Amino acid sequence: MSDKTPFETDMLTLTRFVMEKGRRVKGATGELTQLLNSMLTAIKAISSAVRKAGLAHMFGIAGTMNVTGDEVKKLDVLSNDLVINMLQSSYSTCVLVTEENKEALITPKDKRGKYVVCFDPLDGSSNIDCLAPIGTIFAIYKKETDDEPSEKDALQPGRNIVAAGYALYGSATLVALSTGQGVDCFMLDPGLGEFILVDRDVKIKKKGKVYSLNEGYAKYFDPAMTEYLQKKKFPEDGSSPYGARYVGSMVADVHRTLMYGGIFMYPANQKSPKGKLRLLYECNPMAFIIEQAGGMATTGTEAVLDVKPEGIHQRVPLILGSPDDFQPHQLISTPAPLPHPYLDKT
Repeated sequence: MSDKTPFETDMLTLTRFVMEKGRRVKGATGELTQLLNSMLTAIKAISSAVRKAGLAHMFGIAGTMNVTGDEVKKLDVLSNDLVINMLQSSYSTCVLVTEENKEALITPKDKRGKYVVCFDPLDGSSNIDCLAPIGTIFAIYKKETDDEPSEKDALQPGRNIVAAGYALYGSATLVALSTGQGVDCFMLDPGLGEFILVDRDVKIKKKGKVYSLNEGYAKYFDPAMTEYLQKKKFPEDGSSPYGARYVGSMVADVHRTLMYGGIFMYPANQKSPKGKLRLLYECNPMAFIIEQAGGMATTGTEAVLDVKPEGIHQRVPLILGSPDDFQPHQLISTPAPLPHPYLDKT
C-alpha cells in the first residue's frame, strides 16, 4: 500500500522558526538562537535515549540521590550531562542551574555568553521504568550585571524570563516554546530529525472540565483546598462534576491542562508547607508558558512569576490552569489569605 500523503516542501521547523523570530528583534546578536538550537539538540538526544532505554539497559536507579532528595535514575544522569554539554558548547551561557547539581555551574571563560539557563533535564523520572510520559523543562534569563558569573545571577523572578519551554517524551516527542510572544508547539518528525510546527499561538480554554493533583495527600490538605475539591466533585449549581486526571509527571499533567483546559495543583500542605515543586526550573517555566497561553499560575498568595527567589532549589506551591477555574476564596493556601493581583480581578 503506497503512501499518498503529499510531502511538505516548505515546512516550518523549530530551527527556522527560532531564526525568523530572532531576525525580527532589533539589535539581536543571534546568541539566543544558538542557545535554543543547542537545547533542541539535547532534547533530540534525550528523546532518542528514552526510546532506547530498555534495550540499552538504561532503566533503574543510578545509586545516588539528587540535591532535592529524589532517587537519581540512569537516564537522569545521561540527560543532565547532555543538556550541560550542549548548552556550554553553545557559547551563549554563563550560569546553569539544574535539579541534579547542588550548586550552580559556571561556564568556562572561553565558552561564556550572556544567558542563564535553569532546567530540569528529566522531569517525572520516577515514571521512567513504567514507560509513562516524562519531560525536560527549561527557562532562559539574561545576566543582569557585568560581574563575574555566580549563582546569584540565577536568582531572578520569572518575570525576567527571555524564553521558556518544555519537551514531552510521550507517544511522540513534542516541544512547547515561548519567547514572550505566545506559545507554539512543535512535534519531532523522526524521519527528518526536525521539530515541525503543529500548533501556533496556543491558547488555554477559559474553563476546563478536569482537575489534576495527587489526592493521596488529601489528609494533609488545607481546609480551603479540601472545600475547593468538594465543589469540583459535587457542584452546587447542578453542573457536571469535574473529572480527575493525574499522571505524576509534571510535564504530562501541565501539557494536558494546556491542551484541554482545567487546573493543575501541587499546593502547600501540612507535610510540605512550602510546596514540593522547585521554583526556578519547574514552576517558573511552566507558569510562563501558561500565562503566555492566557492562563493563570499562582502559589496561592501571589503570582508564581512575581516570586523573588532566595535559593536555586527553592520550593513553592503551584496552582495553574484555566482562568475561570480559579476561585480566589477557595484557592488560598495560607491561614491568612493575602491579596493576589490576578485572582482579585476575577
